[in-house]
This record gives sequence, structure tokens and C-alpha cells, in this order.
Amino acid sequence: MSLIHLEKVTRRYQMGGETIHALREVSFTIARGEYVAIMGPSGSGKSTLMNIIGCLDTATSGTYVLNDVNVSEMDDNQLAEVRNKEIGFVFQTFNLLPRANAFHNVELPLIYAGISAEERRRVTVEALTSVGLADRMTHKPNEMSGGQRQRVAVARALVNHPSILLADEPTGNLDTKTGEEIMGVFEELSRQGNTIILVTHEEDIARHARRIVRIRDGLIASDEARR
Repeated sequence: MSLIHLEKVTRRYQMGGETIHALREVSFTIARGEYVAIMGPSGSGKSTLMNIIGCLDTATSGTYVLNDVNVSEMDDNQLAEVRNKEIGFVFQTFNLLPRANAFHNVELPLIYAGISAEERRRVTVEALTSVGLADRMTHKPNEMSGGQRQRVAVARALVNHPSILLADEPTGNLDTKTGEEIMGVFEELSRQGNTIILVTHEEDIARHARRIVRIRDGLIASDEARR
């Protein structure tokens, strides 16, 4: 069953008197439970594509259907609601609150969602346990390694049970060994049935996914399934 469907999605920007064609009629489908890497060099359009899939930006033309809802026509408030409910983001820079411990960082989206304190505690503990941080809940970011901080970020992205986990260069700030550990976390989440979209320019990171979509000059250059 298709979770994401893009049909002839185009994104143009005006920069001064020049028109930048970031995406040119991109069409593809991602099924529920897939683990997909979107790859491309800097300036290829992969970040624009990620922003559209993540409802951080809208297409100039074309259709984007997410979970049977056409989000192409939505206004900013509606897009914000879709982002909160449907998408869990993991960024290269972790984006954690420095003064809050791991538990509070992960709990935060649930507070915004108006979840009761008892339910928040249960779900937060579950999310932190799923990324192997049950014993680090009271630690603040500066008391954790880079890999542990990224695990907290992954737990926070999962806590609302989103339809998609969208990871933008998630190992970019990590050494090779720690990066491999984080990719192991995504591997396990994929086995549990989560839909994961990984945006990267690194070939060895992309190879962890089951499918690689390569973007070049705003077009899909290739789309290959891996075993």
C-alpha cells in the first residue's frame, strides 16, 4: 500500500532575475514499511525533495499524496499539523534542548500534542528503550556522546508514532564507528516496520537502505531496489 505518492512534482525558486529549477517533474511512490535512501550531490535537489516530503515546503506544481491525503493544496497551518502527526525528523545536528535531560527532550512533542502525564511517561520510556537508552534518561546532552545524542533525537522522532521517519544526513556529525551504530538503530526500526527515508550524499550510508533513489539536476537519475 502506497504511503507517499509524488506525481510530476516541480519546484522553482526565483533568485534575483533568475529562475532556479530545483526539481523537474519528479514522480515516485514509497510503500508503507519501505527503507529508502535519497542520494545526490550538493545542489542536486535532494534537500528540496526532502523538504517537500517532510511538508516543510510545497511544490510549485504537481501532486503530493501522503497517507491518502493530498497535501499539495494545504496552507501552512494544515502542513504543520501533518508534520506533527505524520513525520518524525532526525537531523544531522541533533537539535536537542541543552538544559533538558533525555527524557524531557523526547517527551516534548507529546506535551505539545496534549497527551496526559501518565501516557507521556509510558511512551517516552518505550521510545528511549527502543534506541537502547533506558539507562540514560536523566542525562543531559552534554553528558552524552554524539551517538547517544543522535539516539535521543531518533527516540524523539519516534515518540508520536509517525507514518515516516525522515533522516537528513543523520551520521554527518558522527565518526565512522558511531555512524555505523546509528545505522544499526535504523536497521532495527526498519525491521519493526517503520517507514524510513534517509537523505544522504554518502554511498556507504545509502547502502544500508533497501532502495536508493538518486537525484541529479532536479531529476531522478536512477531508482534501484536492493536486496
